[in-house]
Amino acid sequence: MLLEFKCSNHRSIKEEVTFSLIAGSDHTSEERLKEFGNSRVLRSAIIYGANGSGKSNFISALAFMCGLVSSSINYQPGQEIVQFPHKLCTAETPSEYKIQFVKNDVRYAYGFSVKRNLIEDEYLYYFPKGRQVKIFERSGMDVKPGDRYKGMLDISISILKGNRLFLSCAANYSNIKEIEEAFMFFAADIVVYNPEINNWTEYSIELMHKDDTIKKAFVDILQALGTGAKDVKVKLEKVNWTDISKELPLPDAVKSLIEPQDGNHIEAKVVYDQFEVDLMAEESAGVKRLFQMICPIIDILNNGKILICDELESSLHESVISQIVQLFQNYQKEKFAQLIFSTHDTSLLDTDLFRRDQVWFTQLNEERATDLYSLVEIRNVRKSENLEKGYISGKYGAIPMLNKRFFQELEAVILG
Repeated sequence: MLLEFKCSNHRSIKEEVTFSLIAGSDHTSEERLKEFGNSRVLRSAIIYGANGSGKSNFISALAFMCGLVSSSINYQPGQEIVQFPHKLCTAETPSEYKIQFVKNDVRYAYGFSVKRNLIEDEYLYYFPKGRQVKIFERSGMDVKPGDRYKGMLDISISILKGNRLFLSCAANYSNIKEIEEAFMFFAADIVVYNPEINNWTEYSIELMHKDDTIKKAFVDILQALGTGAKDVKVKLEKVNWTDISKELPLPDAVKSLIEPQDGNHIEAKVVYDQFEVDLMAEESAGVKRLFQMICPIIDILNNGKILICDELESSLHESVISQIVQLFQNYQKEKFAQLIFSTHDTSLLDTDLFRRDQVWFTQLNEERATDLYSLVEIRNVRKSENLEKGYISGKYGAIPMLNKRFFQELEAVILG
């Protein structure tokens, strides 16, 4: 589970901002929380703010951290880390990324900074039985292992370069359980969804093909949304390179340059009362988006992962988003899944869906730098307050992107 994330000097984020999933003192909807040590952890959080205020940049900072941990082991000599500094920061101002998380019931703290496109410093600690233990600290190219790990990281240190994170090196060139656990948190447990990049259609078909319970859950959701769908038929067949190459409309000379590799032939049909519809060729855009998103979400819930999505409503209808939020809020299995997303949809600002410490806002200050703050930091917000009206009126700052409900209410007032 994710506990806290901090970053600075990343795109519109200039000074350090802090995002926390540690619950506050409010005891509303206590049954939705998970206890960890002396803390209670939230299952979800929602982020509001006008276009250009930094919602996407905050999510991209977390995605950048995950991506660099996963991939920097492959960086070649001379290859620079792509840095995204704030326009008002100098070249000597580092970009910093810090996170606290839980993996297999143990808390970890990890962070690094990037300056002039290279790693400046880095650290990893963990907290067995609640006490901090150093795994390693790094300054430039100098790595200092914790007392328990001296002599165990020599090979990892030997392959370290200025453009590689030591966590990436040590996860690949040592057998230290704590380092592997930390690495896998970034590589597998955090799922950052970008609708412009990710296409989970084939992944969804594979999940349905392997697990009938996932297919049933998807069909149940389609029916609950009133689509009229009765069933989904999926087909996945392995196809060898010989058959694939025959269908490629390319000259043989060009085909010979392509590395041979087998693939999958996928097929999905949505079954209605009197006919079937080919998902990719004939189905509506809305059902296609459901097909892409719902099955991976079911997998994320079942495996206790963390889903992070920018502007979730661009992928799904608001009624679906509400149901997804409730799934994450009320999922009672032993696995603990979390959902963090940004949105412009003010209809989700409902105290039945979110506690005040689950609602966050982004706003640009006088330096056009992003401030990130929680609703609990705003004074005089009652537990029973209509959050949607408060946000639309500008009470919480973060001047909103007004949605259709606002205009409907405005029209009703004008027309009497």
